[in-house]
Amino acid sequence: MTRKQRRLTLIGVAGCVLAVALGLVLYAMNDTIVFFNSPADIQAKGVQPGTRIRLGGLVKEGSVQRGADQQITFEVMDAEAAVKVNYKGLLPDLFREGQGIVAEGILESPGVFRADSVLAKHDENYMPREVADTLKKQGHWQGEANAAPKTQ
Repeated sequence: MTRKQRRLTLIGVAGCVLAVALGLVLYAMNDTIVFFNSPADIQAKGVQPGTRIRLGGLVKEGSVQRGADQQITFEVMDAEAAVKVNYKGLLPDLFREGQGIVAEGILESPGVFRADSVLAKHDENYMPREVADTLKKQGHWQGEANAAPKTQ
């Protein structure tokens, strides 16, 4: 074998090894690549306490309680379940009951979630696609009927 052939063989073998390694990493992450989990997903999957996840859904009407030192407690719900969320800090300006949110944090117990950050919608017509799709699938989506027409 000439030097050029050995070099090309080495490059080809290295490329194959990298492709296999990338495939194995993507396969291992298959269940963890999720934008968020709904409360029903958390119950169905049996997510263990202490697991870091993103929780998405609607803020339940009448569930927001503000405590001392920026402590806020509220419930995030979907059609089948609700999860109590504890959050300490400032909420986004657009956070309110009945709106879609995504909270990132740690599941403390099956019905209690401690959030590190809370993301809310950014304008009147926006809801994260995953939240809207989940609500449509469950029959609770009313966005198109209530949405104001967009002007350009």
